[in-house]
Amino acid sequence: MTLYNKYFNTETRLLAILIDPEKHTDKQLKAFVQKINTSEIDLIFVGSSLSHRSYDKVIENIKLETDKPVLLFPGNALQLTPKADALLNLSLISGRNPELLIGEHVKSAMLLKKANIEVIPTAYLLIDGGGRTSVEYMSNTQSIPRNKIDIALATAIAGEFLGLKTIYLEAGSGAEKSVPNAMIKTIKENCSAPIICGGGIRSKKEIEEKWAAGANIVVVGNAFETNPDFLNDF
Repeated sequence: MTLYNKYFNTETRLLAILIDPEKHTDKQLKAFVQKINTSEIDLIFVGSSLSHRSYDKVIENIKLETDKPVLLFPGNALQLTPKADALLNLSLISGRNPELLIGEHVKSAMLLKKANIEVIPTAYLLIDGGGRTSVEYMSNTQSIPRNKIDIALATAIAGEFLGLKTIYLEAGSGAEKSVPNAMIKTIKENCSAPIICGGGIRSKKEIEEKWAAGANIVVVGNAFETNPDFLNDF
């Protein structure tokens, strides 16, 4: 069974953690992953808007410490490595930057073709999180306004029509506000692909609200990295 078939379906309610390798030394990363192992976190995403480390070594070190699935959440083609279990092949369809619609994908295509890694085509939508985030700045795109649910819905449907297999609603790392629950609910009611939601989520209550609204996988990053004890709640 593929990782996608096992974890990415419209009935699941899973929790993922996003690890930014730039925020951890090798020693800190080892301790952090060991703490993840004692929690109910289901998936580990690894990626960053800006990173200068070798992802081969990062993923290798993480997998030495855990049996949980490790997925690449890449900011660019330089963050690719065949050592991960799967890749979220992000197409930033909320923006109009051709590099993130297809350019980075072309650069990485032959590497991925030769690698033994599962590729999950992902419709990536940036949603306004109350302020400009790193991913918005680095991607050179504008996020979808929080009150424009109709635009977010049309974009998500367009992603499905393009054959993308999951929808990632992203407010951005460290966002002031998370993706509106009403937006998640509307997209859930009108799309058949599983929904991932991340950015600006800082409490167990918010996680449960995203699940209730229709998110199948909720992603938390900063809240766990700035307060590792938050993991104890899970």
